[in-house]
Amino acid sequence: MAVSPRLATAAFNRTFINAPYTAAAIKQLFESSSNLRSTIHVSPNPSWAVGAKRRSDGSILSKTILNAAPTGNIQKRLSSSSAAVDSSKSTIVPDFSKYRKSSEPNTSRAFAYLMVGTTGALTAVGAKNSITDFLVNMSASADVLALAKVEVDLTKIPEGKNVVIKWRGKPVFIRHRTESEISEANATQLSELRDPQSDSDRVKKPEWLVMLGVCTHLGCVPIGEAGDYGGWYCPCHGSHYDISGRIRKGPAPLNLEIPQYEFEGEDSLIIG
Repeated sequence: MAVSPRLATAAFNRTFINAPYTAAAIKQLFESSSNLRSTIHVSPNPSWAVGAKRRSDGSILSKTILNAAPTGNIQKRLSSSSAAVDSSKSTIVPDFSKYRKSSEPNTSRAFAYLMVGTTGALTAVGAKNSITDFLVNMSASADVLALAKVEVDLTKIPEGKNVVIKWRGKPVFIRHRTESEISEANATQLSELRDPQSDSDRVKKPEWLVMLGVCTHLGCVPIGEAGDYGGWYCPCHGSHYDISGRIRKGPAPLNLEIPQYEFEGEDSLIIG
């Protein structure tokens, strides 16, 4: 049986072929090749054909792999493009051993704790300064603080007269009362008052009456030496106050407010 060169080449190169041939045909295939005649011997029943399915005529039914052992000198393939590598020209990794930390783990831990503590302290100081600056900006300005206290010279207020000064944006009534006005204020019965309060509870010195000049009804400014009781009168809504600044008539519910004040000697009054 003649065998084509293509089939012989495929067998020599160990490729897949369709082999519907008998063992005798395979033997003739290898014997016909001049390059393989002296090296390859095929038995009537090759090992690769044992157990294979055959047809009734003895041919193999399935595809089979032919592994033909190569002969002659075979070139050895290398995994690298160069056959040999010169170690003297290869990449040299620098030695970093002198930069390596030689301290113990406890030393590093102490340093880490020191850095964390220092950072926390600096953060706390910065936060404290920021809050302080914010509160300073929110506090009253210098001109407002200067008006927190007002000093009044009492020698310039004659007996029986009122003086109105400005303190914290509000009017303050200062009256130098006469003996008759003091007696009138003390003679008033508390049962007659809407907001019961004795005159002695409203003054520190009987002759000096100090009050905020703001009506307790709707915040108007009453007029001095007016009204049905000879004290102060609010023309806006008709509230009448007596010589002690107590509400006697009208819609106001409370007496005129007494601010905080102190006497500095006999002739000076400090409000605030």
